[in-house]
Amino acid sequence: MLTVLAHHFPAAGEQERTFLAVKPDGVQWRLVGEIMRRFERKGFKLVALKLVQASDELLREHYARLRERPFYGRLVDYMHSGPMVAMVWQGLDVVRAARALIGATDRADAAPGTIRGDFCVEVGKNVIHGSDSVESARREIALWFHSDELLCWEDSA
Repeated sequence: MLTVLAHHFPAAGEQERTFLAVKPDGVQWRLVGEIMRRFERKGFKLVALKLVQASDELLREHYARLRERPFYGRLVDYMHSGPMVAMVWQGLDVVRAARALIGATDRADAAPGTIRGDFCVEVGKNVIHGSDSVESARREIALWFHSDELLCWEDSA
């Protein structure tokens, strides 16, 4: 049975949550299933998922800490250029593990076997976004999902 959680984030030491978004290039290249498969194989639990065309307002808030960077405008425009798949994954140390699965931001630094190492074409189109800390994950999850969209379910495996 699925239970909807209101404003629930696991406490420290418990299973944490992270925000991931397959960027427009990843959606266009039909990589959503492959990316999800990698997280499922690691044993993480999907607790929220949606296909979205993000608004400029949402993207500007999401990338607010990069506002002063020279690529900020291009980044927001690119992220608004097509649909994205927003997800929340849960598991033990999921933020750090997700960053390892994703790989370095720059494709030249992304190891083979990582998502970016296997699929990234250029640094500006690097397939996937992942929260870089537990605090960022909390902020990003709250930006992209309402509390009633986060589901808690029992794993029967």
